[in-house]
Amino acid sequence: MLKLQGVSAGYGGTEIIRNLTMEVNRGEVVTIVGANGAGKTTTLRTICGIVQPTAGRIEFEGQVISGLRSDQIVNAGLTMVPEGRQLFPFITVYDNLLMGAFKPGARSVADQRLEEVLEIFPRLRERLTQLGGSLSGGEQQMVAIARGLMSNPAMMMFDEPSLGLSPLLVSQVFDVIDQIVSMGTTVLIVEQNIVHTLKIAHRGYVLENGEITLTGTGAELLDNPHVKKAYLGI
Repeated sequence: MLKLQGVSAGYGGTEIIRNLTMEVNRGEVVTIVGANGAGKTTTLRTICGIVQPTAGRIEFEGQVISGLRSDQIVNAGLTMVPEGRQLFPFITVYDNLLMGAFKPGARSVADQRLEEVLEIFPRLRERLTQLGGSLSGGEQQMVAIARGLMSNPAMMMFDEPSLGLSPLLVSQVFDVIDQIVSMGTTVLIVEQNIVHTLKIAHRGYVLENGEITLTGTGAELLDNPHVKKAYLGI
């Protein structure tokens, strides 16, 4: 469904990721594991068109998307829930959610999609008229995920969805991701909670200093001595 072939990218002439080759198959949960600064967020930002690759090729559903604008990539069915939520703080939750249905294919079914999203996040129904910036961190994360779902994506990418949340809210976020997968949406996730993520992931890639150094199933990576030592402190 998603394929990266020899992708390199960076900022201001500084290369952050180098020669990445990876793929995500339809219906999978795939995770990218790595320390801070390894290039995980840059990888997601390059896939969704915020950062343009300096080398390589990215395909989504058989279409080359490297070089496309972010809105074109969203229109193709690929959406990212960014790190830090990045809501519009001074507009209502309702309007934040509608922003997710901006692409032409989602506008016509926005009302129906909103009802489906509020079934997943019933608390947001009570918060629709509140300003986005007035919500708690957990509620803001719910809005960010719900906004991503409003575009009716075939695939969603999550960048640190549990960052700054309490353990209880972390569990709720992963429960929601499970629901999203059960709805038929493919997921690529970058997450600091490596144990939880590898337990739900079909496959994972370990990214170190901008390069993929290991790949395997979630269970294989959890049992890998290097992963245990470097990321789990075991």
